[in-house]
Amino acid sequence: MTVTDVCFETARGMAAALRRREISARELVAAHLDRIGSCNGPVNAVVTLVAEKALAEAAAADERLAAGEPVGPLHGIPMAHKDTHATAGIRTTKGSPILADEVPAEDELVIERIRAAGAITLGKTNVPEFAAGSHTFNPLFGATRNPYDLGRSAGGSSGGAAAALATGMHPLADGSDMGGSLRNPASFCNVVGLRPAPGRVPSYPTELAYSTLAVQGPMARTVSDVALLLSVMAGPDPRSPIAIEQPGSVFDVPLGRDLAGLRVAWSPDLGGSIPVDAAVTAALEPQVRVLEELGATVERADPDLRGADEVFRTLRAWTFAVSMGPLLGRHRDRMKATLVGNIEEGRRLTGADVARAEILHSALFQRMRRFYEQYDLLALPVSQVPPFPVEMEYPTEIAGVAQGSYLDWMRSAYLISAFGNPAISVPGGFTPDGLPIGLQLVGAHRGEAALLHAAHAFEQATRIGERRPPLVS
Repeated sequence: MTVTDVCFETARGMAAALRRREISARELVAAHLDRIGSCNGPVNAVVTLVAEKALAEAAAADERLAAGEPVGPLHGIPMAHKDTHATAGIRTTKGSPILADEVPAEDELVIERIRAAGAITLGKTNVPEFAAGSHTFNPLFGATRNPYDLGRSAGGSSGGAAAALATGMHPLADGSDMGGSLRNPASFCNVVGLRPAPGRVPSYPTELAYSTLAVQGPMARTVSDVALLLSVMAGPDPRSPIAIEQPGSVFDVPLGRDLAGLRVAWSPDLGGSIPVDAAVTAALEPQVRVLEELGATVERADPDLRGADEVFRTLRAWTFAVSMGPLLGRHRDRMKATLVGNIEEGRRLTGADVARAEILHSALFQRMRRFYEQYDLLALPVSQVPPFPVEMEYPTEIAGVAQGSYLDWMRSAYLISAFGNPAISVPGGFTPDGLPIGLQLVGAHRGEAALLHAAHAFEQATRIGERRPPLVS
């Protein structure tokens, strides 16, 4: 097998081959390091590489297997981690010059779980500064470029993770999602990204342990591999007050294909509330019919998302003020203007503003609960535009409608974040000039299992995710 063959095997396939001794962890890690060496230059996805450490971990993994010791579900699988996730002994910069030399002493919970499952750390993947925004660029490492068109954005904030997946630099990736940071880069790079329900993947340490806006979750090239990684990341932990008690192992099951009886609401522009580029709609409209061919009933129906915009923007600004406000006084001149503006917006909020947002938040949840009494799944675009030029900070216009900020163009993702249901980006098509478009499927409250089954059925029927970037040879 060539390096390309090895690196584009599924994570499940790699894990099985390792256990059958058809490949060693050393060989698997070496193949991925070779892949990073050949592809990372033009894409700029992996920003910190720990090759010697990875090879040493691979040697230890091989020795454990040879000795007959028990091994975890990710034994020997190489991964690079999002550069916002704390990794013991490996710098974690959050894409900011302020933290350019930051080396955590301990892994955060999600990394702790992944490594305990046997994964081998290759390094860290690029993010926007402090993960703010859905376009991956920062003054420390520069921009991550889309593997399908190097002149385009890879999305964000998990843009480095998605671009590395698309080019075979690693088979699994961890990420986070407040307003689309797992879904948008997955859409832009033709991979799969899942935003789980809050508490499904517990976070620790965090200053806002009860917050439900930001979550952590898995990315991969297939839905089945996303389910595998979710099975490792999910599950209760006493350090998180909102952790869901259900064990992660419930997600490590075979995924079926039959969608008979599934009720799907197709909402291409959320009832006219968001502008959507015609190329996005043209790519997705034919694919929605695939759900019908699989047995689902699909209706044009729009959820009532009144107040969702205010909920998201208020709680996001408040979160930014809490988590990054202390840095602003010391490092204002080293932070991007949009980030400074968001923090200051949060500082201007009153208790009444936050209370109003929480009241709207509660009402939104109840309306969506009733919506899911009628439908099992909501389908809509992940992103309102195809991947845009990498030099742009954000799209300033969509279908003739001006976009006033770096948040506006991602309403199709962040309005979904506001009510907290799990949502997945699955490859949904391409524009005529070869740019990926993701289909967003949104499940019922804490309904990741059913959501994964539906996404897998769509993926297997369309095979869109098997189309590789021109960069891959």
